[in-house]
Amino acid sequence: MGYNMTKKTAFAAASFAAVLVSTAMAQDAPAPAAASDTAVFVFNTVLFLISGMVVMFMAAGFCMLEAGLVRSKNAATICLKNIALFSVAGLMVYLVGYNLIYGIEEGGFIGSFTPWGADDSDPIGVGYAASSDWYFQMVFVATAASIVSGTLAERIKLFPFLIFVALLTGIIYPIQAGWVWGGGWLDATFDDFAGSTLVHSTGGWAALAGAIVLGARSGKYEGGKVHPLPGSSLPLATLGTFILWLGWFGFNGGSQLALGTIDDAVSVAKIFVNTNMAACGGVVTALVLTQLLYKKVDLTIVLNGAIGGLVSITAEPLNPAVWQAILIGSVGGVIVTFAVPFLDKMKIDDVVGAIPAHLFCGIWGTLIVPLTNKSDGITYLNQLVGVVAIGAFVFVVSLAAWYLLKFTLGVRATADQERVGLDKTELGLEAYPEFASG
Repeated sequence: MGYNMTKKTAFAAASFAAVLVSTAMAQDAPAPAAASDTAVFVFNTVLFLISGMVVMFMAAGFCMLEAGLVRSKNAATICLKNIALFSVAGLMVYLVGYNLIYGIEEGGFIGSFTPWGADDSDPIGVGYAASSDWYFQMVFVATAASIVSGTLAERIKLFPFLIFVALLTGIIYPIQAGWVWGGGWLDATFDDFAGSTLVHSTGGWAALAGAIVLGARSGKYEGGKVHPLPGSSLPLATLGTFILWLGWFGFNGGSQLALGTIDDAVSVAKIFVNTNMAACGGVVTALVLTQLLYKKVDLTIVLNGAIGGLVSITAEPLNPAVWQAILIGSVGGVIVTFAVPFLDKMKIDDVVGAIPAHLFCGIWGTLIVPLTNKSDGITYLNQLVGVVAIGAFVFVVSLAAWYLLKFTLGVRATADQERVGLDKTELGLEAYPEFASG
């Protein structure tokens, strides 16, 4: 016993001495050397590529969320639309979209209508591989198109929808994104870090215009009442929401646009935390509110509470303290909870609740930015000007496009097609052939 105590005492003394020595050496050691230009280039490029892959996975999240919230007779069609819209977005961003965003003159209104081409002539000066930036921007554009898909599900025809997606991803989205991210006329006075307005509200405005032109699903609003049309799989919708939650770390974290310094790495980590906590705030708030309002928790609203919280923090995920991020996300949960029944009262049929979660929460998240971002020129008035300008442009152009499609090709499935389901009538197959369609 005595020997063991002596041995432990000696070990403790030696350990303490080692700590003192190492501390002294750390104090005397020079500061860490700055990363080389090559290392900065590599880390920045890797951030774009990894974040882009994570954001691409959001396409799967939207697909699963929408497939779960539509009826089984339309599930295969919504899957087709999601993979098709992602592909159309990729082609359009290559052909014209990227240079409409980044080919704009400083303070200007529109970029150039030319195809993208990678320019790696000065890789160290630019700080990242040109192709990595193109890829990261492309997956953002596809996200905006996914929002439209969910709102208009179960009654819109495939090819008119894809034509609109081409217009949205090739022209509408890039023009307004260039106003801010491309150095256009809103750049100096409007802050939208990762796209609460530029991505999510843009998709929301386009979806709202489409819902107005398209009209509600048959049987949704009859006899002065709202008739729920339950989806095919709430577990699938929940899985989709978790995938979206994961994807948002790439969405917001990647928007730091750099990982080559200690400060950038710290910022990305902080963005991850604020993004996560805003989603938590949105979920818990929607859960409590639906219990209080309806005496039962509504899972679909809680799922959108998560998305609403994520959208709300996207405009400024770096500067808020954690408690502020929770508060911002919680307000998103409130917005979703009250906006879903509000749209039903207005007889605007949004199948997945995308308009409340992406449009309304996107507006909220953008307007509240000056609470935590005290930079010169970032004011509540300037944020409002940006929201109104972008909203008016996207909504008016989208509305005109939807009406043009309606009076030329037609956008809505027939009553019989809608009754049978778009899977059979447009695709000639069923998502769940061994089960009865409903």
